[in-house]
Amino acid sequence: MASSEKKTIKYRKPFHFNAGLLIFGAIFVYILFIVYAYLHTTHLTGYEVTVGSLAVNSSFRGVAVRSESLVSVNDAGYINYYAKENEHTSRGGLVYSVDESGTLSQMIEDSRMVNNILSEEELKELKQELISFRTDYDDGAFRLIYPAKESLTGTVKKLANQNALANLQSLSGNIAQNLINLGYSPNSGIVVYNYDGLENLKPGEVNADILDETQHEKTFLTDGSLVAAGDTAYKLITDEEWSIVVAVDEDTKKSVSENSYIKVRFLRNDYESWGKTDLIENGDGDYLVLTFTNSMITFASDRYIDIELELEETKGLKVPNSAIVKKEFYLVPEEYLTTGVNDATGFIRRSYLEDGSESAEFVSADIYNDVDGMLYIDTAVFNAGDVLIKPDSASEYTVRSKDSLTGVYNMNKGYADFTNIEIINSNTEYSIVNSKSQYDLQVYDYIVLDGDGVNDNDFVTNTDTGINL
Repeated sequence: MASSEKKTIKYRKPFHFNAGLLIFGAIFVYILFIVYAYLHTTHLTGYEVTVGSLAVNSSFRGVAVRSESLVSVNDAGYINYYAKENEHTSRGGLVYSVDESGTLSQMIEDSRMVNNILSEEELKELKQELISFRTDYDDGAFRLIYPAKESLTGTVKKLANQNALANLQSLSGNIAQNLINLGYSPNSGIVVYNYDGLENLKPGEVNADILDETQHEKTFLTDGSLVAAGDTAYKLITDEEWSIVVAVDEDTKKSVSENSYIKVRFLRNDYESWGKTDLIENGDGDYLVLTFTNSMITFASDRYIDIELELEETKGLKVPNSAIVKKEFYLVPEEYLTTGVNDATGFIRRSYLEDGSESAEFVSADIYNDVDGMLYIDTAVFNAGDVLIKPDSASEYTVRSKDSLTGVYNMNKGYADFTNIEIINSNTEYSIVNSKSQYDLQVYDYIVLDGDGVNDNDFVTNTDTGINL
């Protein structure tokens, strides 16, 4: 009986399309692309351009001119003060004492080393200063803490001196009165404990030497110092009207001449006031005299004061100065401009074929500005020495001339694209620019906030929108 052979045939499963796997693969590739694009994209903060205004300010350091006089001591000894600096004293008010023996000065020094009990009236004076400071305090003006500290220190010293004088007089009676000579104010005014030799200065006398602070250093008058008869005891300011004199250039002089009053900002405390203007010429230059009828007491102890003049307000497109950069361009005569496929603008450049024969090619190019018939072309488009052919003519132009444009990087298209701007006014933070042509910046454009942090044609993404002020 013949044995039968059995064959095993493998069954091939039919191919089934796995849509899920394909979708997963597509998502995976997309994720890889997103990661790659993220790693190769510059992430920058953007700023939306809007129409705004700008107060154009000019900063100056001027010299203060006031009605001042120096009051001298009549006796020799150790001087102590009872009137607080930069505060008003009445005529006949006690300002200082001169202690021939030094007993009072020692008592004042000892009183500062121990705990003293202040009266209700004295505590009220200190509390009032603290409440006033707390009411006016602003975290953005931290520097105002230092004048407040000086004011509190002056109040405490005044109270300590007054207490020590009262204690000595009660203990010693007529003996103390014979040893201590009291100095009273001859007129009402503001007491200042420094002098610099410019107390009799008039606005018409201000010149470059007067504005040189190194030639007019302050002499400070302090508690407990030894004085001789005839020495300066203090300075007294007797009029609320005062002036600041600054040197000005021709542009500022022209702007100021159109205004009888100018808004002035004092940089020390950001206080603003209107000053009456007067232009004078003192031989070595032009000077602006600003006269005020307020705020004198705030700056009574300062001779040189930093101010800012708010001369005018300009409207236009407002951009931050951090976005502004300079960029070089090739200059090409506008008559060489032509159009190519799909109405693309560009130029005809001489080229050479492989066999060395001369030919021509169309090179597309963006126009960044047009000044006096010269077009500004990106330096990446041409090389120095390239020869351009004038359309319908045998004329040629060799690319070599360059010029710079001021502008910003536009990020509307997802890459850094330089856009020309014309600055018409600026301050330390912002500039106002014109928009006259199709090549210029436009309202609502997004620009790179930090212009120095990006290069031409970098792919960019806006991580945040800058706040327009």
